[in-house]
Amino acid sequence: MSVVNLLEFDLDGLTAFCEQLGEKRFRATQLFRWIHHKGATDFAQMSDLAKSLREKLAGVAEIKPLPLASEQASADGTIKWLFDVGAGDAVETVFIPEDERGTLCISSQAGCAVGCRFCSTGHQGFSRNLSTGEIVAQLWFAEHHLRKRLSLREGERAIDNVVMMGMGEPLQNYSALVPALRTMLDDHGYGLSRRRVTVSTSGVVPMIDRLRDDCPVALAVSLHAPNDALRDPLVPLNKKYPIDELLDACNRYLDAAPRDFITFEYCMLDGVNDQPEHARELVALLKHRVACKLNLIPFNPFPASGLKRSPRERVTAFAKILQDAGIVTTVRKTRGDDIDAACGQLAGEVQDRTNAATRMTRAPIRIHPQ
Repeated sequence: MSVVNLLEFDLDGLTAFCEQLGEKRFRATQLFRWIHHKGATDFAQMSDLAKSLREKLAGVAEIKPLPLASEQASADGTIKWLFDVGAGDAVETVFIPEDERGTLCISSQAGCAVGCRFCSTGHQGFSRNLSTGEIVAQLWFAEHHLRKRLSLREGERAIDNVVMMGMGEPLQNYSALVPALRTMLDDHGYGLSRRRVTVSTSGVVPMIDRLRDDCPVALAVSLHAPNDALRDPLVPLNKKYPIDELLDACNRYLDAAPRDFITFEYCMLDGVNDQPEHARELVALLKHRVACKLNLIPFNPFPASGLKRSPRERVTAFAKILQDAGIVTTVRKTRGDDIDAACGQLAGEVQDRTNAATRMTRAPIRIHPQ
């Protein structure tokens, strides 16, 4: 049996692995708690495991974190870590401290093949999916590193909110994503509430339906436009799963969702999707169609995009139209932009194996006249 990284397993997977070693389920639970509750990497430390099991594990298993390549701290307290995932690829993870909670933004892929026009990750191209262990390792590191760094008491949690909004499209890495989510939710793992774990998607409709059935957590959808003609060049996946299909999937998801609304993310792009008529079109599209909240995101510019951030007063006016129509609307506060850790800025280091960056559409986006 080759050496296995135990971060790859949710509790059911670890139980099956232990059964292969001739061990009972409760041993898997003990082991799972040592890994995720206590952050242990040395089987010899696991004092309540039988010595025979510890010796078995030492020959066939390991708890292997991701190598940390760098850390950057923002003036606002945000921390960004770059993790080496091998073969020239590195992914970024961001911790955002808030008054009432600590949020961790986790990557699911090295790069991204969706190629959204306003996202720096997509402009890096795509290398590969991360494994379950590589996804979980980001939370494992952040939780246990921050507990020590912040001198937290035993049982006090550093991370109580996880968003799958880092590099990559999570639903295009579904088989690795779901066991990672289950580890986050498991009381013997990180014990996070389903309401406090969010998967953000650009709209992979069949996988939204599967997530509803397999592991429903909070859902955020990258909308960014009120119609297909505008969304097609901004979010190329829209050509495969247009807005009507996407909204139908969102309504189906609500049947099992831990929240009674879907969050729609809307990146505000100067002169592109930020006009009053766009806001009114959004109201007409969403008001009686799907229970939702709108999160307006200030665009974080990068040279290759050719796009600009909407002025603050235009964002405020846009939000007012939505709010006056009864749609709950917030404007996201930009965090970590001084270290390129804000929304849409995560680029990491990616060996583009699909030429996604060069194949990204460069068709002009219809700009509303000023």
